[in-house]
Amino acid sequence: MPKWLEDAVFYEIYPQSFYDSNGDGIGDINGIIEKLDYVKGLGCNAIWLNPVYDSPFMDAGYDVRNYKQVAQRYGTNDDLVRLFNVAHEKGIKILLDLVPGHTSDTHPWFLEAKKAQECETSNRYIFTKTVWDAPPQYRMMCGICERNGNYMVNYFSSQPALNYGFYEITHPDWQLPCDHPDCLATAEVMKDVMRFWLDKGADGFRVDMADSLVKNDDEKIATAKIWRGVREMLDKEYPEAAMVAEWCGPQRAINNAGFHMDFYLDHYGNGYSRMFRYGEWGDEAVFNPNGKGNIKAFADEYLPNYEASKDNGYISFMTNNHDMPRVTAYLDKQAIKLVNVFIFTMPGVPFLYYGDEIGMRYQADLVSKEGGFSRTGSRTPMQWGNGKNLGFSTSDTPYLPVDKAEDAPTVENQKDDPDSIYKVVKDMIAIRHKYDDLHGNGDLEFNFEEGKIPFSYKRGKLVMFFNPLGESAEIATEYTGTKVYELGSTELAEGKIKLEPQSFVMIEI
Repeated sequence: MPKWLEDAVFYEIYPQSFYDSNGDGIGDINGIIEKLDYVKGLGCNAIWLNPVYDSPFMDAGYDVRNYKQVAQRYGTNDDLVRLFNVAHEKGIKILLDLVPGHTSDTHPWFLEAKKAQECETSNRYIFTKTVWDAPPQYRMMCGICERNGNYMVNYFSSQPALNYGFYEITHPDWQLPCDHPDCLATAEVMKDVMRFWLDKGADGFRVDMADSLVKNDDEKIATAKIWRGVREMLDKEYPEAAMVAEWCGPQRAINNAGFHMDFYLDHYGNGYSRMFRYGEWGDEAVFNPNGKGNIKAFADEYLPNYEASKDNGYISFMTNNHDMPRVTAYLDKQAIKLVNVFIFTMPGVPFLYYGDEIGMRYQADLVSKEGGFSRTGSRTPMQWGNGKNLGFSTSDTPYLPVDKAEDAPTVENQKDDPDSIYKVVKDMIAIRHKYDDLHGNGDLEFNFEEGKIPFSYKRGKLVMFFNPLGESAEIATEYTGTKVYELGSTELAEGKIKLEPQSFVMIEI
């Protein structure tokens, strides 16, 4: 296990929307390099970089045309290596985004595989035996290849699924078992991609759709075996490299598959959504001040998973990511402050999505860009200052529009505001780094009345008390100590903590 993860705080950068250094309207690698001091100033010591590989951008770069080539709009391979080097000089790690489940339909492997004649990559993708064979239980593209067969896609029509085999064979005339040499070869070429970038200075990978490799693998047994093999390779050849899974199943992703981290995603009704988003636009979230949330529903899911996986890896909370509406679409400013306090004081390795530190808004109803659809509103340019395009780009036609409201949050107008989300985020990251009890995993004691809010939890000598409600509340407690951090008004009294509406206090006992 890489030791650096114990005190890691990640910053997710969507490269096309972060900072445009050359005025073409699209963010780039040199722009990221220029802003590394900003990332470090927040207290983040690691970055997850969304895909920067060559791509036709039908799905924002998650449709890779060349895994070993940086997309021209972002720069060059040398620019990416320079980003690694400059980041490392500043004490910042960089994870690239690995897309192992599919490629672009313009990838050279696929261009060869869809031809009539057999070739080296004919079995690198999943084709049916004939064009007339299109089983409805699979997502297939039909009748558009020279080859006599239909190909499986992972999601968009432009994303043919790579072939890691089938755990359960339902159509033996075209499905290969996962131990077939050609399926094993697919895993090996992905390891080769990983080695290529690790040798150039990458510190690991966030793995897209990590549980999607082997088909008909409901229990993810064969898929986990592939990742366990990757973990063995990393442990042997790159022991300081880390992997985080887009899985949201820590007992499988961490315990079985060997990932160092697993994202806690916003699947509807799960613990994450119940804390921050559940119901019609957050009406039943725990942090909604209306009091309809259910903390027990979160705890019943999260705590058993935490206890089962904490000795092997980390569950990673995110403030948001590029695939879901920003939390500003759900909760008010004070609630969002409390959300950030929660995320940065919980166990695991936290991830901060670019712009969340200034409360960037989700821009609804934007025309889809590069396969974003409803996600487009969370992928708009970072808002740096009060100039043209709020400091993102000098272009007259930026890749996506910035917030046009007069009170649009920017780094410039938020960083010195004592009432800003920015201040809370920066404060909490600093506190997390300062106190060993808040690093990584460890004992976690959660306290609440049956399903009721407010609630508290203890990590080592620190106890966090939350009242997300829109009314005053009290929490009975056996702990006494000194205040470390406070939001709103709180009072430590004999055997209880009094909390004003939407308030928080951390005490050291």
